[in-house]
Amino acid sequence: MNAVEFHNVSKRYGRNTVIDSLNMAVEADSFTVIFGAPASGKSTLLRLLTGLEKPDNGHIIMRGEDVTAYSPAKRNIGYVPQSFALYPHYQVFDNIAYPLKLMGYSRQQVAPLVESTADRLKISHLLQKKPNQLSGGEKQRVAIARGIMKNTNIFVLDDPLTGLDFKLREQLFDDMREMQASLDATFIYTTSDALEVLMLAENVNILDAGKIIEAGAQEAIYSRPDHVRTMSLLGFPEANLLPGQIDHDSGQPCCQTKLFTFPVTLNQRANGHAQVRVGLRPQDIKIAPAADADLMVCDADITLVEDLGGELVIYLETNGEALTAMVSYAAGRALTEGHTRIGVHPSRFLLYADADGHNIGQGTVTNG
Repeated sequence: MNAVEFHNVSKRYGRNTVIDSLNMAVEADSFTVIFGAPASGKSTLLRLLTGLEKPDNGHIIMRGEDVTAYSPAKRNIGYVPQSFALYPHYQVFDNIAYPLKLMGYSRQQVAPLVESTADRLKISHLLQKKPNQLSGGEKQRVAIARGIMKNTNIFVLDDPLTGLDFKLREQLFDDMREMQASLDATFIYTTSDALEVLMLAENVNILDAGKIIEAGAQEAIYSRPDHVRTMSLLGFPEANLLPGQIDHDSGQPCCQTKLFTFPVTLNQRANGHAQVRVGLRPQDIKIAPAADADLMVCDADITLVEDLGGELVIYLETNGEALTAMVSYAAGRALTEGHTRIGVHPSRFLLYADADGHNIGQGTVTNG
């Protein structure tokens, strides 16, 4: 069953179409991330979801009911904003308790709920403090705690970890996954950070120019994106996208790029598409590879090595193409700028039609 569905929803501001005939389904009791670049329409989508805006066209279904005309209060959604939005004159306890007080809960009813939520988010020691006595990370935990106090089974989190340092974000990733599981609720989380998608999402909807261009399980979408924009957006570092051309002259379809020519397996959408973009994850490039009959190998020059701690990002140039690779620190610690060789397994290349951006196949090992 789906907790939320959008059916052909559009939203325009003057002549500017921000949400364009959007279709989306969010599975009940899932941790679903809506991911898109800045200005892709995420904020407007959330305003439509929460009832702060009404669509110009289409219908919004929630818990099996058409809520398109419902007010925010009638939709009964928990909301965690991007900004902390805490009441400065209230102590942390009262900030967290505020939604329950609005619903008429007595202080005796409120106290155990606030205390258990604060304990789960490791902020019990802050309950008597005011927001101006808190760090940014502590304020964000309070905002999250308040957002999940509402008696509902759908929670919307509007890019709530923006601006926090990575260590704190990692801690909150774990906390939010645990909260979603313990509440048996649907969490809808928006972000423009690919790393948050990979760390958090069970399911992901890719939003681009006001449309959901791809949706499904995070692992499947990451490993085999169906659209070139997903390949480009979802991943760290960004995927390599190389120009290529499909050639059928030899009988076995092949893809020609400046780096390699390799056999391909094409799907039913490949018909008539000759010009392609060839996608390759940085993690799929091997530096100075050991001998392997299935690897394609070519010369390259390392132009920069960027140390991320446990991993190294390697910037390369080969045959006039710039490439990015990523290797573990242990595997790449001896690398320096200069000449090297790189290897790629053909199956790691994904092909996207220039005309519409859809996946039309992938590289394959030569038969025989």
